[in-house]
Amino acid sequence: MGRAQDGTLFVFDEPTIGLHPLDVRTLIGVFQKLIDHGASVVVIEHDLDMIANADWIIDMGPGGGENGGEIVATGTPVQIAENPLSVTGRYLKPCVE
Repeated sequence: MGRAQDGTLFVFDEPTIGLHPLDVRTLIGVFQKLIDHGASVVVIEHDLDMIANADWIIDMGPGGGENGGEIVATGTPVQIAENPLSVTGRYLKPCVE
């Protein structure tokens, strides 16, 4: 990652599936290095550690599958955790306190 990533967009769909929590921490560090080198990183994720480390969250719901598809909340992890409409926020709250 020695070269600049300005303008590069990376999209990851649930990259933490099957990873040990320590590996998730490593992956968060890799994503941060990409960002530090000018890239944008979009992650579709259910892992609370990954979500808690996001700069910005778009929380989809209110349910899953055909019961979802709406934007329920947007904001920082703390803002999502404080949003009473966000199911994700209820689970995220202990991770950001």
